Parts: sequence; C-alpha cells; structure tokens
Amino acid sequence: MSGLAWLIPAALFLGLIGLGAFFWSIRSGQYDDLKGAAERILVDDDDRPLP
Repeated sequence: MSGLAWLIPAALFLGLIGLGAFFWSIRSGQYDDLKGAAERILVDDDDRPLP
C-alpha cells in the first residue's frame, strides 16, 4: 500500500509534465505546417551531380 502512495503522485506529476510539454509545443507552432513538412522530404534539392 505504501508503494501506491508514492507511485500515484509520481504518475500524476509525470502526466502533468507531458501535458505541459504538449501544450508548449502547440503554442510554439510545432504543428502549424504539417503538409509542408510531409512534402519537404520528397523534394530533391541537391544541386551537385552524382560522381
């Protein structure tokens, strides 16, 4: 029973940290341009020829 008294607050604390990080990433614009990031990997912008 004493283990639960330690694990439940630890789990709640870690969950709040994860939720805070998620809201921070939304506020900082991490998810603004999902389509551009998906298409950027397909663009071949190497200007130098292959040897």
